[in-house]
This record gives sequence, C-alpha cells and structure tokens, in this order.
Amino acid sequence: MIVGILGLGTLGRAIAAGLEGDSRVAEIVSTRRNGDNAALARRADVVFLCVKPFQMERVVREIAPELTPQKLVVTVAAAITSAQAECWIDCTDIPVVRAMPNTPFRVGEGMTVLAAGSHATAEHLELARSLFASHGRTAIVEERLMDAVTGISGCGPAYMYVVIEALSDAGVKLGLPRETARLLVAQTMLGAAKLVLSTDIHPAALKDEVTTPAGCTIDGLMELEDGKLRHTLLRAAVAAAKRSASLAQE
Repeated sequence: MIVGILGLGTLGRAIAAGLEGDSRVAEIVSTRRNGDNAALARRADVVFLCVKPFQMERVVREIAPELTPQKLVVTVAAAITSAQAECWIDCTDIPVVRAMPNTPFRVGEGMTVLAAGSHATAEHLELARSLFASHGRTAIVEERLMDAVTGISGCGPAYMYVVIEALSDAGVKLGLPRETARLLVAQTMLGAAKLVLSTDIHPAALKDEVTTPAGCTIDGLMELEDGKLRHTLLRAAVAAAKRSASLAQE
C-alpha cells in the first residue's frame, strides 16, 4: 500500500520513521507546508492527517475531491473529531479513523489509541491499528474519551522527560557524570514501565517491593508526597485534556 502523510511536524516525522520498516508499505509520500496535498491524497491508499488542528479544515477540504471509499483517512490531531473530518470531506462513504499516537512511536515504543468514525468498519479500524501496532502498543476506545487520551499518553512523554531531567540533575548534584546520571534514570524508568506491563502487578505493590522498612526509598517517597508530585501529575493530565477539549470549540 502507499501511505501518505500530510504534515511533517514532530508526530508526522515519527509516523514516517516508524512505518519505514513495515513490509506492507510500498511507499511513503509526504508533504510539508505548501505541498501538493491533493496529489498526495490521489496517490495514497491510507492518508494520515498530521497537520495542526487549526489547519485541519482547510487541508481536509482541499483533499476531499481526491478521496474515495477505497481509501482510509486517519486523523492525527488533538481535538479534531472524526465527525468534523467527515463533515469537511462532505461525502457519506469515506472511512475515517481518529488516532492519537505519541512520539516514542519512532523508536518502536509508541502508545496509540484509536476510535472509529461513523463510516469506518471493523476492518478499517484494524488496518489503522495494525499500522501503529508494529511500533508500539495500541488501544481502542470510544471517541468521547480521546481528550483524556491526549492528556495522558499524547502529552505524557513530555511529563516523563521532565522527570528524567530532574532526576538526572539530582545525579549531577550527588556527583555523577551527566551522561551516567541520565542513563541511570532513563533505564530505571524503562525497566519500571516494563515491570508494570509484563507482570500486571499494581504499581503500588511494585513500589512496596522497593520500599524496605526504615530504608532509603521511604525517605525519598516522603519527599515526593510532601512535594505533591502525585497531585501535580494528575492536575497536568487533566489540564491537558481540558485544553484538548477546548481546541475543538475554537
């Protein structure tokens, strides 16, 4: 199949890089700003719309005459619903799937959540899911939950980078070389995430495994609780989700 990517920002580039090794993809075509979007839509079997939310209506209306029921449109933009895309296409037969991947897709560890539009079949949804699944994990939700998805996994890598940066700074403060500190933190986060995913043990129970009586870990955890880290992360995700919801109304 030929995959077309409209918009080569951070997410568009990540998707392009991730799909390069997919044996089903014969060619990846893409356009940057002022590219020939209509020509791309005419050639592609699957069209990824990775432009900014404020650009989406213009781009969708531009390519709409080139879309057919045999093509699949995958929208990848916070706050843009499949119903909006369908309305801009102005055709009742064009399948649309809404997706929210994140940037670790480009290294094979992405998290992509998908929701089917009103004209997308189970086969369309599975095709979109499979394109993302080869480079990470996927989930399917009702579309009404996509703003929550944006606030957690869509924006989530940025939260994790802040944690990595902060703990790396702590390592430097304690005398570790910068590269060593960053390695320790990043690998520790990766390993902790893999334990959660592979064991299905509640994170609180895994935390307790590390927390020995009167040990070092409990002192560190007390500082995190005093600093309201748990509450701050919750508020960050909720704020991002609310912003995603508000974009749809602007």
